[in-house]
Amino acid sequence: MNLDYLPQAALQLPANVPAQQVVVNAAQWSHSALRLRDHGAVLLSLWGADDRDRDGRFRVYAAFLLPQQVVVLEHSPTGGAAGYPSLTHWFPVADRLQRALYDLLGMEADIGDTRPWLRHDGWPEHGFPLRRDAAAAEPQPQPGRPYPFVAVTGDGVHEIAVGPVHAGTIEPGHFRFSVVGEKVLRLETRFGYAHKGIAKRFEGQLLHDGHRLAARVSGDSTVAYAWAYCAALESITATVVPPRAAALRALALERERLANHLGDLGALGNDAGLAFGLVQFSSLKEQLLRLNRQVFGQRYLFDWVLPGGVATDIDAPAVRALLDEASMLEQRVAGLRAIYENHAGVQDRFRDTGVLSTALAKAHGALGLVARAAGVAGDLRVDMPWPPYEQLRPRLVLAAGGDVAARARLRFDDIVESLRLCRALLETLPPGPSLASVPAAAPYRLGLGLVEGWRGPVMIALETAPDDRVRRCHAHDPSWQNWPLIEYAIIGNIVPDFPLINKSFNLAYSGIDG
Repeated sequence: MNLDYLPQAALQLPANVPAQQVVVNAAQWSHSALRLRDHGAVLLSLWGADDRDRDGRFRVYAAFLLPQQVVVLEHSPTGGAAGYPSLTHWFPVADRLQRALYDLLGMEADIGDTRPWLRHDGWPEHGFPLRRDAAAAEPQPQPGRPYPFVAVTGDGVHEIAVGPVHAGTIEPGHFRFSVVGEKVLRLETRFGYAHKGIAKRFEGQLLHDGHRLAARVSGDSTVAYAWAYCAALESITATVVPPRAAALRALALERERLANHLGDLGALGNDAGLAFGLVQFSSLKEQLLRLNRQVFGQRYLFDWVLPGGVATDIDAPAVRALLDEASMLEQRVAGLRAIYENHAGVQDRFRDTGVLSTALAKAHGALGLVARAAGVAGDLRVDMPWPPYEQLRPRLVLAAGGDVAARARLRFDDIVESLRLCRALLETLPPGPSLASVPAAAPYRLGLGLVEGWRGPVMIALETAPDDRVRRCHAHDPSWQNWPLIEYAIIGNIVPDFPLINKSFNLAYSGIDG
């Protein structure tokens, strides 16, 4: 898609990622969004900035993901205003993103849902923590007010409220079911309970330290977030990552994918009444994490991906151990897959449960695993491969059906492909250094880091400040796109199916609460 009729801005991206940043007025903002929708774009993220200390303006940004291109629209409301045209006409996910943007920055879309999203009586009604003049003091709790959930009425309809505190280690989230008997008529979700102020914490950090915070946005995607942050910084500073470091990063990213899929398949089996599956897959995941500790020094690699490369290299015995583990996992997972697919009770629970149609997934901009399980193609490793993926040529893994069974099949197929990629990376590991120096960054540069995590595209938008510090950093998780789709997938199912459907999506709470 060509947007050359609009002025281009200086967005920094890795050279292999085709992208445009376009500065638009209000009319062009809406028109460009419509054109992007018509060309098959997905709204990847929406965020804002308070630049009143520089030019007296607010800014709103929208990143759109096309099959082989990223487009970032930038709009500055005139006269110091903080309003902008809504994108919900064309991109339903914009509703929650716009609500969060208002809560954080006070920038309000001209139409749409005005209920709070991140606000849980934790800061004053007219206090916006990402504004430059926001008070540094801790917010004081405000008087609570009931959240206006959408009510469903009629004979026999009643509500079941679940959460936000759950029985277990699950993160906080509220699920409001409207049901007749056990059949679900409507589900409305609410999050924001785990809001950590990540964007505010980024401000003023040294650019070379920001990867540590990025890695902690969502703990099960730590490699993806750290890599996305480093990619944004490396694009701004024109840093070339050594081939060996790129290969080691990809190895860590694929192992993160493997760990999550192993854990999810065990949990799915358990939710379907097959405790044997939980025991077996939990054991495999634990073995993988223990080998992580032995080879990389950490079970979960929070501080391993650094600007310019990785923290530690691996030696020949470590390569041999990782290859042996890949062979073991391939054999064990194949055996467990046969058990799952031939277990009548498991398949009875999986099939036709929590169906997400291809049409609905496309209309609502589903991303990553959830989209691919509904037959919607999209994987940055395939569509916009970055080093070393352009040499690995990953296979696009898709499933049909959009139900729990499809999401389980996709995980099994993903494991097979990730093991193939890990083996290829280990057998062709380039020689040379695993870390390059990263120079100081020029101030007021915007860089984008985009990495295909195990859930889908993880994005970091990083802007530099003087003194080699972070001016602002916006992190985006694909769960933003996929959480609303659970509200559709549950309709017509019974309440006891929800834990199984929810686990088959396995979306981030912390990742969207920032």
